[in-house]
Amino acid sequence: MTGYVQGVGMRPFIARLAGLCRQNGWVANTAEGLTIAIEGEPDLQQQLLESLRSQLPPLASIVSITVDKQPPANYRDFQIKASTVEGGKSAYVLPDIAACAECINDIFNPDSRFYRYPFTSCTDCGPRYSIMQSLPYDRERSAMAGFALCADCARDYRSADNRRFHAQTLACPNCGPVLSLLDPAGRHLPAHDEALHAGIDYLREGKIIAIKGIGGFQLWVDAANQAAIERLRFRKHRPQKPFALMVADLAVARELCAINDLEQQALASTAAPIVLLKRREGAPVADAAAPGTDLLGVMLAYAPLHHLLLREFGAPVVATSGNREDEPICIDNDQALGRLSGIADVFLTHDRPILRPLDDSIVRMIGDKMTVLRRARGYAPLPVMLKSALPDALAVGGHLKNTIAICHDRQMILSPHIGDLDCEASQRQCEATLADLQQFYRIKPERVMRDLHDAYGSSQFAERQLQPAVIGKVQHHYAHILACMAEHGLEPPLLGVAWDGNGLGDDRTLWGGEFLRIHNHGFVRFAHFRPFSLPGGGKAIQEPRRSALGLLHEIYRERVFDLNLLPFSESELQFMRPALAKQINCPRTTSAGRLFDAVASLLGLCQVSQYEGQAAMALESYAARSEYDGSYPFRIIAGEPLVIDWQDTVEHLLAYIPEHNAELIAKKFHNTLAEMILAVARRAGEQTIVLSGGCFQNACLVEKAESKLTNAGFQVFRHQKIPPNDGGLALGQLYAAKYIG
Repeated sequence: MTGYVQGVGMRPFIARLAGLCRQNGWVANTAEGLTIAIEGEPDLQQQLLESLRSQLPPLASIVSITVDKQPPANYRDFQIKASTVEGGKSAYVLPDIAACAECINDIFNPDSRFYRYPFTSCTDCGPRYSIMQSLPYDRERSAMAGFALCADCARDYRSADNRRFHAQTLACPNCGPVLSLLDPAGRHLPAHDEALHAGIDYLREGKIIAIKGIGGFQLWVDAANQAAIERLRFRKHRPQKPFALMVADLAVARELCAINDLEQQALASTAAPIVLLKRREGAPVADAAAPGTDLLGVMLAYAPLHHLLLREFGAPVVATSGNREDEPICIDNDQALGRLSGIADVFLTHDRPILRPLDDSIVRMIGDKMTVLRRARGYAPLPVMLKSALPDALAVGGHLKNTIAICHDRQMILSPHIGDLDCEASQRQCEATLADLQQFYRIKPERVMRDLHDAYGSSQFAERQLQPAVIGKVQHHYAHILACMAEHGLEPPLLGVAWDGNGLGDDRTLWGGEFLRIHNHGFVRFAHFRPFSLPGGGKAIQEPRRSALGLLHEIYRERVFDLNLLPFSESELQFMRPALAKQINCPRTTSAGRLFDAVASLLGLCQVSQYEGQAAMALESYAARSEYDGSYPFRIIAGEPLVIDWQDTVEHLLAYIPEHNAELIAKKFHNTLAEMILAVARRAGEQTIVLSGGCFQNACLVEKAESKLTNAGFQVFRHQKIPPNDGGLALGQLYAAKYIG
């Protein structure tokens, strides 16, 4: 039997089912799934098999059942046998699961032996992937191996009528992990329940606490304390990027944000991700928590430790990743004390090892669907299933928002979010994740897939470390489209719309506003945005005003410097005037992301970005405040490929700035982009349209484009379970092996 059958209470369920159906035999975990042997009346055997398909435990899912008839073995009873480790590895590994309602009740019940115990769990909840050393999933192959069960826990573990029957994470105050409080020098302060109370006192004093959670450390601070949050921003070198919030329950979340049914389901799901929500006016959260945006990233408490802290603290907290800028999340005490000692005032930690780092996942409702923007805890390592098998392969993804992926048979497994590969610590984490995936699933890749860009940290690693495997290079935007195709099981022909910040094109220029016609052996560039220059090259990514200058220079040439539309000093212009005239360090781009940046700059919303996507997020926030349905003119220039000329759009936009508010102009710009997509789709003649790339994290753009395309009779596919940004690239690179050989 294969599927999600380990870590979900399947063996206890089958043992109880065998008793009801009067069957003798055994059940055991294997590396590939679950094996059952039954002897008894044939009619009751059939009843047992039917019950397996219709009455599974809440988190279980069976993908396949293979029946093999054997001679009678004359079993005398039904047993749960020891697991076997031989055979291939299953791709069906359960992610970490938020605490269930019953365990939450236990930790607040004074009559329970789990009262106020921060590591309470059962077969329905608790850590899984983050503590799993290898398959099959048993205590001795997990981070719980060092915690021997006490007599009470051993009794629960053996009791078929107990929900902790064969719960591998079972522990209590007498035998399980211990909470402790450390100062930045690593000296022990209070432990056990005293550590919890002391941690809450520190929060009330405005201190920053590093808390060891399920997949790594988080940094907590009172979400209503402006000064404390500003201190966290200063210490973490994160001046403006919004922080996530954690709250005790849905009631508190509703006080902060407007929440619909789909968003509530996501918040309360077993994955318990950060959900981007519309902020209520007057929400009791300091402005420093999420400046410059109408959205708040909110998650519910998902570990017993969180529930205990938040119930007593009685208010929301900022809960951001426990790392330094651009570094991976810390997972053990030594890492945390070494990297976070200049940030956190105190460390609330424990002695249960975390075997692999898992950041909090991020999702957002776009249209009527939830879309994963960062895929980690709660979602990884759930596989994407293919219709047919592919050779064993791995893909190393991109440079930003890096993930890696492996393929075995019909399963494609995307790693948890790793992050940007700008620093050595992140590069080491990428290499460690790659080694872990290969060992965990016993994969020996025949092929390694990477991006075209040779300067990406992932590409360099593939060339340096993964020889002699065959290295395949996949164009960035083609990989974006393929990732969405893999997620939905799509086949060519179709039209892919790939919009993002930039990626290296086949012609070695910076692409980013692409329409790709996908066929059985690759793609043809069907259309793209009119290119413009980026003065300063990489600096234009951090300074939207530079994108705006390059855009206007494309229209007005030297006259742009007399218009005085952008906030540059005279000394800055002295450098950029000759650079643009002679095209020195002014790479050309078709990027939709830089077009968003330019318009945000022209509207005065963001001139210098403090974090990736800040300008586009500001522009979307303004657009979301308007109901206007009009658009600006644009032209499509005939050719192979077609060129979408934005000049008329920009000129009309500039003309309206003195007369109209930024909300209306931003909305018209988004509407115009959707009209451009529709116009190109009509010319392409393909009925299936795929939207992918970082720009399609923008709900305003996606909803308008999808509506226009659907109303015109097109079938539209976009991301839901796989991020549309570079976090999905590795999946697309793997899928490319199917088409480019």
